[in-house]
Amino acid sequence: MQRSEVAQYWEANAETWTRHARAGYDIYRDGLNTPAFLDMLPPIQGLSGLDIGCGEGFNTRQLARRGARMKAIDIAPTFIRHAQETEQTESLGIEYSVADATDMPFASCSFDFTTAFMSMMDMADSGAALCETARVLRPGGFLQFSILHPCFVPPHRKVLREPNGTTRAIEIGGYFDATDGRIDTFRFENVPEEERQRTEPFRVPRFHRTLSGWVDLIVAAGLIIERFGEPRVSMEVAEVEPVLEDTLVAPLFLHIRVLKDSESPRMRQS
Repeated sequence: MQRSEVAQYWEANAETWTRHARAGYDIYRDGLNTPAFLDMLPPIQGLSGLDIGCGEGFNTRQLARRGARMKAIDIAPTFIRHAQETEQTESLGIEYSVADATDMPFASCSFDFTTAFMSMMDMADSGAALCETARVLRPGGFLQFSILHPCFVPPHRKVLREPNGTTRAIEIGGYFDATDGRIDTFRFENVPEEERQRTEPFRVPRFHRTLSGWVDLIVAAGLIIERFGEPRVSMEVAEVEPVLEDTLVAPLFLHIRVLKDSESPRMRQS
């Protein structure tokens, strides 16, 4: 699948996605993924950052509120329009632009850090995106990104529940089956029934890679793995939001932080 086709799918999703996320229906993001991502993030006060695949800007705004000077990109113009409109009403100094992660309109060594919240996995060429990210990072800078956990969310995943609704196990299959733009349809878990009746589900191109495949792409981009995170909710949160309870059995997300070497390859050889 070509990146132009990927962009078309995300542009088609963007209006409903923005409305539903802002209504609080993306409980996996709000209740687990973003809080865990931010907990793992190093201090960014005063640093220049780039959020790659920013969507309507929710996570970018969290970074700006932590004191970072933020720019952000997305391939879907509707997402960027909503993000810019929010910036006009709540100015955080964020600069948003429509751009592709594999061809970013920034000079080399422009940013102290970059982030990609659940976007790197949705790109047709994640390897090229990682190389481009390495290019725009300053030496010693980092990329932190989140993806669906390749081990526990392969092409086939089913939550097996006990009669009382608690999760017994996660059934998985097709881990080694690479997918090149398979279209998955889904909705946010907390969308009310009346809203489901009047909106279409999201259609998202799927690009599954194994864990070792991701490691290979990171290494090929010249980046150094610093930390993995596999977030799960607490028992207290699971009681309040039962839909998140399955993450107590196996992680849904994988968080990865990688570094750009502070020395160039030529310097290391000398």
